[in-house]
Amino acid sequence: MGKNKLARWTEFGSYDNVFQPEIREVSGNDHPIKGKWNQELFKNEYPIVLELGCGKGEYTVGLAKTFHHNNFIGIDIKGARMWRGAKTANEQNLPNVAFLRTRIEFINSFFSEDEVDEIWITFPDPHPGVGNSNKRLTSPWFLNSYRLFLKDKGLIHLKTDNTELYEFTKKVLGYNNLETTSSTSDLYSEKSDNILSIKTHYEKMFLAAGMKINYLSFRLDKEKIIENATVKAKSE
Repeated sequence: MGKNKLARWTEFGSYDNVFQPEIREVSGNDHPIKGKWNQELFKNEYPIVLELGCGKGEYTVGLAKTFHHNNFIGIDIKGARMWRGAKTANEQNLPNVAFLRTRIEFINSFFSEDEVDEIWITFPDPHPGVGNSNKRLTSPWFLNSYRLFLKDKGLIHLKTDNTELYEFTKKVLGYNNLETTSSTSDLYSEKSDNILSIKTHYEKMFLAAGMKINYLSFRLDKEKIIENATVKAKSE
């Protein structure tokens, strides 16, 4: 590990708004912060919003600066990337920002039922190919995980440059009759609000390369088990 990366890693771990437990601590176990984010960290009762696969945390920080009466938690496994967002949040004294370094597969170890109001998924790994579809953060497996802590009818947002991921997610929503609140395959050809105008590091790269940005938002029903249309169709 290079000196700069090591220094960033050390600094990242020193921040009070950063959580990075070992995998063995949360694999099959609940973290002590579960159900207590507002009480023990944010010290308020504002709604909690997650950004999954937050990368450098630009979206998490951007949302926090715009919506002071919401609490935002960026989640990713790569601490060296999240260092930038955590550093910015601390430099700008943003009390409504936190970062959690963990795999998304373990997310239910950190949040209790109805603890989260909204989820953002910004430019995640698209895991191309049919054989990798279950790894996507909008696959039925992950959506069913989110149901355990997201409030009923809670919003989920997806921003991606990947058309395959966008179309896959639309198919999942349609098959399960989930309410789609917004959908476009070319976000910036339309007038978008300030929330959608926040751009991540990768999004700026994609736009500079002339790529189009897909956007979807939908509501997740707490009592509805999300099914995989492709798997069921094959079994029939």
